[in-house]
Amino acid sequence: MSDKRVISSSDNEVLVKVEGLSKKFCKDLKTSLWYGVKDLVSGVSGSSLERLLRPKEFWAVKDINFELRRGECLGLIGHNGAGKSTLLKILNGLINPDAGKVTIKGRVGALIELGAGFNPILTGRENIYNNGAILGFSRKEIKSKLDDIIAFAELEEFIDMPVQHYSSGMKVRLGFAVAAQMEPDVLIIDEVLAVGDLGFILKCFKTIDTILPHTAVIFVSHNMPMVSRICSQIILMEHGCAQFQGNDVSKGIDLYYSRFAGNSSNVVFTDGSLQLKTITLLGVQEEEGLPQVSWMDNFKIKLEFESLLNREVPNFFITIFDKEQRPVAAFEQRKQTDKLFFKEDNVLSFIVTHKGLQLSKGLYSLNVSATDDASNEPILRINDALKFQVIHSKDIWPPLLLKATYENC
Repeated sequence: MSDKRVISSSDNEVLVKVEGLSKKFCKDLKTSLWYGVKDLVSGVSGSSLERLLRPKEFWAVKDINFELRRGECLGLIGHNGAGKSTLLKILNGLINPDAGKVTIKGRVGALIELGAGFNPILTGRENIYNNGAILGFSRKEIKSKLDDIIAFAELEEFIDMPVQHYSSGMKVRLGFAVAAQMEPDVLIIDEVLAVGDLGFILKCFKTIDTILPHTAVIFVSHNMPMVSRICSQIILMEHGCAQFQGNDVSKGIDLYYSRFAGNSSNVVFTDGSLQLKTITLLGVQEEEGLPQVSWMDNFKIKLEFESLLNREVPNFFITIFDKEQRPVAAFEQRKQTDKLFFKEDNVLSFIVTHKGLQLSKGLYSLNVSATDDASNEPILRINDALKFQVIHSKDIWPPLLLKATYENC
């Protein structure tokens, strides 16, 4: 039978234990209601793992298992529709699983949906008392933390205004302040933190750092640097299943990003006069079609263009983007002494070299654009013209790993 229990905890116990958790949904509301009626009549609760999917049903979560202790943070990652939010709602008791068991020890704080748990017609202050009571705190305990919650949420001027008039950012601030300042044993956080401004997000993560030694945290995000920063274990979900699970957070993140590695080039702009025929990295090995460059190796790109209108050699701009699609570096433009010319077949072929590549380990892509040498008007722009991977033994999130020596002075 499906089960969810919340009991007291001590420091050395597993705070969250998930065993064989599964949840199925129906794609059609009418069919879903019909299945519900049939199950009620037949006395079937839907908790049998052996029961096969019926027409129009699908597994939103399928056979998920994990344990989480105090001081540990589990990162749940995966693309939209992977089943992350459904899993969180089961953990928080918002929906019941069809199979499996969830055991949670201690108080649970959750921030899994914008405005969830708030009564819109009540004020922020009244909602703090309501949410604190739901977490199991007495009115006296809530009152002792009230000022800290209001100050953390930065809502002193608006705390007695109905929550229905709050902006999305204000709701997130209040929700996180209640969830974190009440110091729960288990804290569940969904992607809602992305709604907040940068200053508040940084304050949230500073708070997570403070409470993590005493709390088990389940964190869902599409922001991989954030996941890498706080998570000690990871589950990569796809179609409701755990595609990767373990303590190797960086490996899970690499698998998440590898979903994008096979995307084709994207011509964003062209005036029709120039075409990129090939772009390759020279002197490198490939792993599953992805060029791999070792840290501090020379980085050589060979580009081949065809002129469709017998034009002059343009200026080229080559930019490197990291896996978060942030620009991290750009190559110098060619100098006047760098003589390039089109051959008789209107093909321009050249090599760009950068010595001693100091990009940190990870996946990167090249954007290539060309402009007219005289007028500076755009000719061609291609995003993700080439993807490549930098190999190194250390995982770090800053995009540059600078070579250095250390000596006494």
